[in-house]
Amino acid sequence: MIYQFEDYFLDVNRQELRRGTELVDVEPQVLDLLQYVIRNRERVVSKDDLIEHVWHGRNVSDSTLTSRITAARQAIGDSGDHQRLIRTIARKGIRFIGDVCGDQSSLATTDTTPPALSAAPPKLPDKPSIAVLPFTNMSGDPEQEYFSDGISEDIISALSRLRWFFVIARNSTFVYKGQAVDVKQVGRDLGVRYILEGSVRKSGQRLRISTQLLDASTGNHIWAERYDRELTDIFALQDEITASVTGAIEPKLLAAEGLRAETRSISDLDAWDLVARALSHYWKLTANENEIAIGMLRQAVDRYPNYAPAHSMLAFALSVSAHMGWVSSKADRADATQLARRAAELDENDPWAYLALGYLAFTARQTDEAIRLFRVALDLNPNFAAAHGYVAWAMAFDGRSDEAIIHANQAIRISPRDPLNCFFFSSFAAAHYMAGRYDEAVKSIQQALQQRPDIMLGHRMLCASLAQSGRIDEAKVAMATLRKLQPDISVSWIKESVPYTNNTMAHFLEGMRKAGVPD
Repeated sequence: MIYQFEDYFLDVNRQELRRGTELVDVEPQVLDLLQYVIRNRERVVSKDDLIEHVWHGRNVSDSTLTSRITAARQAIGDSGDHQRLIRTIARKGIRFIGDVCGDQSSLATTDTTPPALSAAPPKLPDKPSIAVLPFTNMSGDPEQEYFSDGISEDIISALSRLRWFFVIARNSTFVYKGQAVDVKQVGRDLGVRYILEGSVRKSGQRLRISTQLLDASTGNHIWAERYDRELTDIFALQDEITASVTGAIEPKLLAAEGLRAETRSISDLDAWDLVARALSHYWKLTANENEIAIGMLRQAVDRYPNYAPAHSMLAFALSVSAHMGWVSSKADRADATQLARRAAELDENDPWAYLALGYLAFTARQTDEAIRLFRVALDLNPNFAAAHGYVAWAMAFDGRSDEAIIHANQAIRISPRDPLNCFFFSSFAAAHYMAGRYDEAVKSIQQALQQRPDIMLGHRMLCASLAQSGRIDEAKVAMATLRKLQPDISVSWIKESVPYTNNTMAHFLEGMRKAGVPD
C-alpha cells in the first residue's frame, strides 16, 4: 500500500517516506506513528491508541509521545502551530486531516527473493553504513582474546542504537577475525561505505586501543585515534570511541543524539568479562560450546545478580538450547523465563531480554505475544538482526508468509554472514512452504543446510517441501538422512514439539506424511 498526500508518498511495504523522488529520513517508530494516523484518518486517534498500536502496549511518557508526534509533523513539513496535516484535538488526541489516496501497486512489485540467495553484492543503503571489524588482540595472550572481542561488540551495540546508522551485525563482521582483509572487498561484500578497525594492547592495568575509520570505496583513512587508559576506565573509553566515530562521520549526529558517557558502572567490569568470555563460546552454536557458555553465564548471574546482560544472555542461551534439544526442555525453559523477566526489570532497554521472552513465547505457540516482544526488542535496537529473524520465524510458522519474508530479508541484509542465518533461511523456507511455493522452499532450506548440515528442523522442512513439490525420490533420500539425525521422528512428536500454530500445523504434517513420517 502507498499513501499519497500533497507531494508525499508513504510506502507501507517498503517502510519509506518520499517527497517527490527524494527519500525523507524518518525514524522507524515515527514512520509507524505516521502510518497509523493516516490509516485511521476518519477518526481521532487517542494517546491510548498510539500506545497500543505503535508502542505495542509499553509504558510511554507524555514527553516521548509528544516528541514523536512533533517528529512526524516535521517529516511531512507540518508543525504544531500550523497543523496543516496533523491536527491536535484538545483532550482527545490527534487526527490526520490531509487528503489521501491509496495505491496497491507496491504490493505487486515487492521483491520476496532473499538477497543472500543471489550472487550480487548488497547495495549501499540510504543511511550511513558501517561495519566494525573485530579488534586485533596485540597482547600476545590468547586469554585476552575475549577482551578485544568485547570492545568490538560494545561499539557495534552502541552504534546500532543510533537509528540513523545502518550497522552490520557482529556475527557477520566476526567472520573476518584473524584475517588480513582488503577493506574495499569487505565494503563490497557487506554493502557498507565505512569500515572501523582497531587493535587492543594490554599491559598490566594499562590499556592502549588504536582505531581507525576508513572509506571502504577508496581505502582512504578518514579518522584515527589512540587511547591510553587505565583498565578500570574501560566503559567510559568505549563510549568515547563510539562518540568519536559518530562525530567523524557526521558531526551533527553527536549533537542530535547526545551520546551518554559512563552508562555502566565500573563495578560491573568482572561481570562483563564473564559475559564476553561466554559469548565467544556461544556463537559457535554447538552443544558443547553452548554448555561452556551457559556455565560462564550462570557464574555471572550468581556473582552479579543485578547485572542485566548476564541474565538476558543466559535466558536466550537456555531458551535456544531447550528448543534445539541441547538441554532438558522443561526445567531450563522455566529458568530462562525467570531470567529474562529479571533482565527486563533490571534494564528495560535491554533488547536481548525481550528477544529471550519472545523466543520462549514463540516456542510455546503464543505467536502474537512473541511477535509483540520481538518488536519491543526492535524498538530498542532497530538494527537487531536476530529480532528481525525471529519475527520472521514466528510469522512464517503462523502462515503470515509475506510479512515473514520482509523481516527475514531485513535480518539477512543487516547481518549477511550471521551464524544464525541458518535459522532465518529456515524462515524463508517455512514462509514459501505455507504459501504453496514448494520449490522456493527447497532452495531456501538447502541454503540453510549448507551453513548448518546438522540442523534437524532444516531436514524436516526439506522432507516436507520435496514431498509437496512431487519430488518423491528426493524426499525419500532426505527422509533417510533425517531418520539418522532423529530416529524418533513422528507426527505425534511434531504436534507436541514443533511450534506450528493451528493455522499451519495440518499443512506441514501433510508434507511430512507424504515424505513417509509415521503417525
